[in-house]
Amino acid sequence: MYENRKQLFAQLEAVRNSKVISFITSDRPGLETQIAADAVDLFVSHLDEIGVTPKITLFLYTRGGSTLAAWNIVNLLNQFCDELEIIVPSKCHSSGTLMSLGAKTIVMTKQATLGPIDPSVNTPLNPQIEGAPVGVRLPVSVEAIKGYFELAKEEMGIRDEANLTELLLKLSQHVHPLVLGEVYRSRTQIQMLARKLIKGQLQDEEQIQKVINFLCSDSGSHDYTINRREAKNELGLNVEKPSAELYALIHAIYTDIHNELQISQPMDLNSVLGGNPIAAYSYKRGLVESLAGGSHYFSSEGVLFRLDQPGVPPQIIPIQDQRNFEGWRHAR
Repeated sequence: MYENRKQLFAQLEAVRNSKVISFITSDRPGLETQIAADAVDLFVSHLDEIGVTPKITLFLYTRGGSTLAAWNIVNLLNQFCDELEIIVPSKCHSSGTLMSLGAKTIVMTKQATLGPIDPSVNTPLNPQIEGAPVGVRLPVSVEAIKGYFELAKEEMGIRDEANLTELLLKLSQHVHPLVLGEVYRSRTQIQMLARKLIKGQLQDEEQIQKVINFLCSDSGSHDYTINRREAKNELGLNVEKPSAELYALIHAIYTDIHNELQISQPMDLNSVLGGNPIAAYSYKRGLVESLAGGSHYFSSEGVLFRLDQPGVPPQIIPIQDQRNFEGWRHAR
């Protein structure tokens, strides 16, 4: 709970001689959240309370989200301090990794992981997923499109321009041409953003290009994870290994957050209802917290109910979810 974490944040601020902000987007199965534009104003609120300060520590756990929201947040943080460090207690993937490139230092625990920053495009023009409800569409990965053409050229030996053009036309029959254009634009944009952010850690142009190439394509899969040793020794990022004292503090904060958001416990509607026909629920799915600004938490609230059907076992009767509220709340 935030009341428990306040003391831990104060200890972390003393150890790091900084002001601490935590940003958590839960990946609890069934209650996943992502970095999104609505978090930007929350950071403005916290930073206005903190004020301009020599150093800010961002405690970050996320599987990713909006590239531009991540870009806005990390630039905003850098406007309020001379030195930004990001502490990664566990997962910091996709747009979270992009944010970490904008820090002067990345503090990674032994279980911390970064990941590729190649984006997926998800628009109303994306392909419909067969058998899924109307409107549920397939994200189009930048690297999947690139892999399609690499397969044709490298594995199948297709080099002729006319044949490659035909492949593009066939692809456009399944993926809308505007989505293909958005894929290319997104890939170009994220490379540009990464290049701008990483210059706080690296200056050598060859090394910068190596990191961008690896994060945007050479890792081979968006699910690839980058541990502390690889981030430091192979990519050359400015990674710090926490001391035993610092690790214990990071672990305590992360454990408290993990337990409150029940991150590793899948959402089970039947267990919420139990033997009752109706039950109210409230779930925290994200956090932006600081000592000065209090706790903003993303909450989903509503009522579950199961209509009684005589002779039908309760566990197979569909559960109705009446969502009453979904958004950010604030507590001091």
